Amino acid sequence: MMTTAGLPLDQVRTLLAAVDEGTFEAAAARLHVTPSAVSQRIKALEQRTGRVLLLRSKPVRLTPSGEVVVRFGRQLARLEQDAAAEIGMSGAPGPTTLPVAVNSDSLATWFLPALAETARTLDVCFDLHRDDQDHTALLLRQGRVMAAVTSSHEPVQGCSVRPLGRMTYRAYAAPAFAERYLAGGPLAELLPAAPMVVFDRKDDIQDGFLRRLAPGRPTGGQPRTYVPASESFVAAVAAGLGWGMVPEAQAEPHCSAGALADLAEDRAMDVPLYWQQWKLDSPPLAALAAAVTRAAAASLAPPLGGHAGRARRS
Repeated sequence: MMTTAGLPLDQVRTLLAAVDEGTFEAAAARLHVTPSAVSQRIKALEQRTGRVLLLRSKPVRLTPSGEVVVRFGRQLARLEQDAAAEIGMSGAPGPTTLPVAVNSDSLATWFLPALAETARTLDVCFDLHRDDQDHTALLLRQGRVMAAVTSSHEPVQGCSVRPLGRMTYRAYAAPAFAERYLAGGPLAELLPAAPMVVFDRKDDIQDGFLRRLAPGRPTGGQPRTYVPASESFVAAVAAGLGWGMVPEAQAEPHCSAGALADLAEDRAMDVPLYWQQWKLDSPPLAALAAAVTRAAAASLAPPLGGHAGRARRS
């Protein structure tokens, strides 16, 4: 039976390096040892725990048991750094780094001020991982990040969760695009056939809007332009490449300039956002959580009691 007590820290740190770097060779360069030494340390850790911790693919992948050990290692490292900083220990490492997962639209709109507020009061840096809510939960489980902005209210094991608010999306298009594709008939009939801009192949928010606008109409057959960057996504819609679901905060300046038109002013999609973080007594993590909560309260619609309105946009 695997236990976390008495795990050799040099072996645990080697496992962390392999996961972070993706290969034994890159981990060896980071640790200033040979790839053989990396392999031997991880093999010894697996023998000690009695579990396979790492799949030797490229990049390497954690097993469920490996996720447990990685979480343990990162939490221990976080506590060591916090303690060293708190007592002013000589030789303590420089700025602490907080790994955080966040979706692209939050990063482009309201999230950065929270990082800036935290950095003004603490000696801290950030390692941001941009992904959709399904993958941010996976990153938490794997121990790759300590906290995440997610649209899932189901807490990852070992994590706490708090509601942040709702990001409101509306269907927008360039006026010339609307005139070409959407004039002369009901929106519910014309929009399902019009070209759309989509973030990536995991982005379901445009199709979700169509399912609400025109129940029973098939989706997926219309022309699609994929633009996997939040600011460029809005620019692509404004350029007339297709219609798309854009956060109100991002769309407002383009609407004021006449570059975007709201296609359905009486319809919007609210995506609830939550903050999940490790249950760890870490002052930097607590300060970041407080700053994120304040920034969300200033920019997002208040959270609702339920959990409806999930949509996906990395």
